[in-house]
Order: sequence, then structure tokens, then C-alpha cells
Amino acid sequence: MIAMRPETDSLGEVCVEMDCLWGAQTERSRRLFAIGWQRMPMEIVHALGWIKSAAAEVNRDLGLLSARKAGAISAAATRIATGELDAQFPLSVWQTGSGTQTHMNVNEVIANVASLALGGGVGALRVIHPNDDVNLGQSSNDVFPTAMHVAALQEVKPMLVSLARLRAALQAKANTYAKVPKVGRTHLQDAVPITFGQEFGAYDAQLSIAEDAVRRALPAVRALAIGGTAVGTGLNTHPEFGRHVAALLAERLGEPFVVAGNLFAALAGHEPLVALHGSLRTLAVALNKIASDIRLMGSGPRAGLGEIRLPANEPGSSIMPGKVNPTQVEAITMVCAQVMGHDVAIGIAASQGQFELNVYRPLIAHDVLDSLILLSGAMNSFAAHCVEGIAVNVERAAELLGRSLMLVTALTPHIGHDRAARIARHAQSNDMTLRAAALKVDAITAEEFDEWVDPSRMLGLR
Repeated sequence: MIAMRPETDSLGEVCVEMDCLWGAQTERSRRLFAIGWQRMPMEIVHALGWIKSAAAEVNRDLGLLSARKAGAISAAATRIATGELDAQFPLSVWQTGSGTQTHMNVNEVIANVASLALGGGVGALRVIHPNDDVNLGQSSNDVFPTAMHVAALQEVKPMLVSLARLRAALQAKANTYAKVPKVGRTHLQDAVPITFGQEFGAYDAQLSIAEDAVRRALPAVRALAIGGTAVGTGLNTHPEFGRHVAALLAERLGEPFVVAGNLFAALAGHEPLVALHGSLRTLAVALNKIASDIRLMGSGPRAGLGEIRLPANEPGSSIMPGKVNPTQVEAITMVCAQVMGHDVAIGIAASQGQFELNVYRPLIAHDVLDSLILLSGAMNSFAAHCVEGIAVNVERAAELLGRSLMLVTALTPHIGHDRAARIARHAQSNDMTLRAAALKVDAITAEEFDEWVDPSRMLGLR
């Protein structure tokens, strides 16, 4: 039989397994919200740990909490922040919309851990109270959105590192193949030529736009709700509490955190995270286009475009020997679809705030963090296992360019649009090269054609 102990909250007594460090409110939520398999992200729990550690020290410095209690609370909270106690946070994302139950999960674990450190017990025997001591001057309504912002900013950092690696890989390809011409395509039809360098350079430019959007969204995320307590008035909180907590978090986590200029808005709405995730959607849109282009250029190897060779990372089929698939492209485009779906959910959730509180916070937190983590991993994998290993098939690119009918555009300044169109139609109808058709149906000499229809000259390469 499993040993149990009693824990109490404002609704009465609840039995908790003896080796669990949480309390009554956590246990109620664990039992009542057995929904899905998604747990509250550990990134949120860790952020709550950093906030609680800072809050205890600020309350000590403000003369509101004894140094003994504050030290024990801060130490316990730091253990949570650094992931040492992850097993003590079992709650589902699909819980109260304010995040109160996960917030209390953190408060209860800190109270029991801190109590043990001070020589007390757990549950009814603890000497630290989860509300009166750990949660002093705080509310779920200001602490949880603060944790959402802190967690998001911590995950933006590795995402931007992955983005930088991918951009560097694309820039390297643009430089390597700067003067290698290829068929340009519009409407998935042949168009005038471009270079591989221009193609890969455009991909980097698309990602630059997305990166700029991410960075522009960050200052608003650095503005925290801490100190607003239940509705934004700061009731039951020292007037300097929020500012000092933000400053301590800034010092420890390396982000220039500040208290939000309007705490009512910081509790009632989540526009900063909506804007941040909107920039992630922009990034996903750009990545999907880039990956799809690379898939098409690498199609084949015999019956497709075959302009580039993709790295052969693993066998692609259980039945077709030797088949290699663009699996990194498939992975990153699936991630992009997920991010775009998250953006819809976040927009709906953030729009549902009513009066002084939004109660879709766990969903917003989960989806923002999931998008950041997915994009970080997908871009790093795509760069390492696809883009960095791409090789242009120069011979195939030259063959396709030589057969392109849209080189006829170079004739237009010399013979006019209608005559050039007649040559292109004749070449297509009779499966002829453009050069052969020009010599047959129009009074153009071979010397004139070779001088005028020169892909390198069209591209300004000579």
C-alpha cells in the first residue's frame, strides 16, 4: 500500500503520496484535470522558480520576510529554477486558465522543501506557508504572465542562434554559387535566368526580415506584470516590490526586464506574446517557402529538376532500394505548419480576455514555447543536415538553362515582343532549341543570336 499524508487548503483535507512534495491544491488539480498528455511546460515552472527566488529576497530586503525564511524559500525556488525538482510538477496544461494551479504547485513544493531545510516537516508539519510566505505580495494573475514572458525570452535565445546558423549556411551557398546561372521560375514556369547566388541570397533576405520582426517584438516581452497582484492595482504588495523583482531577474537572467508601464493591461491582455508569436509565424512562412524551393530544386534524381544534390542522410523507403528522400525539408515544413496552427490558437486565446484577466494563459504559454523550441530544433537540423551539404549540379543547371524558352526575352529589345514570341512558340511546338527556331523563322543570324542571347550577359556576369 502507498503511504499517504494529509495536506490541507481552503477547501479542506486532501491525501497526497508521502514521497510527493506538492500539496492539496496541486493534488486536486492532478485528479480533476486528467486531460490530454501535454504537461505544463517545464520552462514555465523554471521561470516561476526564478521569480519566487527573487520575490523572497526582495521581500526580505523590504523588511516583510525574515532572513531565515527568505533564504530557505530562495534556495528551494532556485532548485526548481535549475530543474532539480522537475518530477514534482505533474499538472496538465489544460487546467485553470489563469495558471493558478501550476503557480500553487510551485508555491507548495517550495514551502515543503524550504520547511525541510529549516528542520520542519511537510504538509501540516511545515514551518513555511505556501501563501503567506512563498506567495507574499504576489498573485497568480501577475506572477504567471511574468513567468510566461521570462520563459519565452529564455527560449528566444537558442532560437536566434539556430536562425543565425541557417542564415550563415544560406549566405555560404550564395557566395559559393554567386556566378552559377540557372533557370528562373515564375508560376512554376520557366522565366528569365538568375544565379544560384541570387536565389540563396533571397532566402537569407527573407529570414532577415523575420529575424528583424522577432527582435522588434522583444522589448514588449521584457515588460513584466509583476507587482500588479490580482487586477493591476498592486493591492497587498509593497509599491517597490515589482520594480525590485524585475531588476533582480534582469541581473540573474541577462535580460533588461522592467515593470510594465500599465499593469492593468499586462494582466488583462497578452499582446506582447501575440506580437512575438506573429513574428514566429512570419519566420515559419519564410522557412516553408525556402524549404519547398529546395525540395523542388533537389527533386529527382533522374526525373525531376535535379538542379541541386541534397545530402543522403538515411534510406528513404522500406520497399525501394537506394531511394533517398528530402526528409529534413519534410520535418521543417511540418514544424512550420504547427507554428502557423499555434498562431491561430494564440490569436483566438488572446482575444478572449474579459475585463481584468485573460483565462487562456496556459494555452498561450504552451504554444508560444512549443513554437520557439520546435523552430530552434528544426532550423538547426535543417542547416546541419540539409543546407550545409547542398551541392549545385552545375551540368544539370546548364542543361536546363540551355533549353529554356524564356531566354527569348533577351531578343525583345532587338526584334520586338511579337517576333520574339513567334520564335518561342515555334521552338515549343516543334521541340527545337530557341537558337534553331530563331534561325529558321526569323531573319536573325547565328552571330546575332549568340551575342544577344547570352545568360551570363543577361545576368551582368560579364
